[in-house]
Amino acid sequence: MKFVIITGLSGAGKSQAMKSMEDLGFYCVDNLPPALIPKFAELCFHAQGEVEKIALVLDIRGGKFFNDLFESLDELQNQGYDYEILFLEASDEVLIKRFKEARRSHPLSSGRPITEGINAERKKLEKLKKRAMHIIDTSNLKTYQLKEEIKKIYVEGGKSNNITVSVQSFGFKRGILLDADLVFDVRFLPNPHYIEELREFTGNDQCIREYVMKWPESIEFVKKLNDMIDFLIPFYVKEGKTQVVIAIGCTGGKHRSVTVANILYETLKKKGHRTTINHRDVIRLAGSNK
Repeated sequence: MKFVIITGLSGAGKSQAMKSMEDLGFYCVDNLPPALIPKFAELCFHAQGEVEKIALVLDIRGGKFFNDLFESLDELQNQGYDYEILFLEASDEVLIKRFKEARRSHPLSSGRPITEGINAERKKLEKLKKRAMHIIDTSNLKTYQLKEEIKKIYVEGGKSNNITVSVQSFGFKRGILLDADLVFDVRFLPNPHYIEELREFTGNDQCIREYVMKWPESIEFVKKLNDMIDFLIPFYVKEGKTQVVIAIGCTGGKHRSVTVANILYETLKKKGHRTTINHRDVIRLAGSNK
C-alpha cells in the first residue's frame, strides 16, 4: 500500500497536489486531525486490498490538533506502517502574491502582515520538512507542471532530487531578474536584431535559433554553460536549496537570451531535472527591441 502525507506551506499548492493524486487513483482525505492518522492507517492497511493508495493532506489549518502530528507519525512507525511525506513550498514573494490574488489572509497572520504568518509557518514546519521524502518548490510551476512532477514520482517511479531549476530569459534594458541565483549575459553573441528579415521573430522561432547558434562562440558558450550547471546543481542540492533560478539576459530579452534559455531548458529536461522555462520580456516586446 502507498501511504502519502501531503503537507507544506499555505498557498504552496497542496489542494492542487491532492487533485492530482485523486486523478492518479489515490483515495484522498483533506485535513484529517493528526491524532486520527494511526487509526485511519490501521483501517486502510486492513481493508484487504480494497484501498491501495492513500493520500492525506495535513497542514496548520488543524490548529492545536496539528501539534499531535509528530506523535502520530512516530506511532505509525512503531506499528510498522510505511508512509512518506510530500512537502510543498514556495518563495515568500509568490506566496504573498497568491494570497493577495485569492483575497485570503494567511492562517497564522491574525490581522498581521502576510509575511509574519509565512515566517511563523516556515518555523513551525521546519522539522516536518526534514522528514519529507520529496520536496517540491512550486514558485515557478504551473498546475500542469506540478501534476507532471507528482505523476513522475508516484506513477513512473522517478527519483526526485528535490530541486527545481527555473530557467528564465530577460532583457537588461528592462532590469535584471531580482530573484536570480545565476545570471549569464549573452549580449556578446551576434544579434539578429540587425538582420531586417529576422527582427520581428523571437528566440522561440527556428530561424532565430539557427542564426544565434551558427556561430562558434555560441556553440562554445552553450557547451561551457551546460558544464557549469552540471557542476553546480549537486552543490545546490547538498546545500538544501529547493529552487535555483538561472537567468539568461540579452539587450531586449527577445532573441539571444530566449534561444540560449530554451536550449538550456531542453538539455536539463533530457537529463531528468525538474525544470521550468519563462521568457519574461518576449510578450512585452512587440518587435521593436533587440
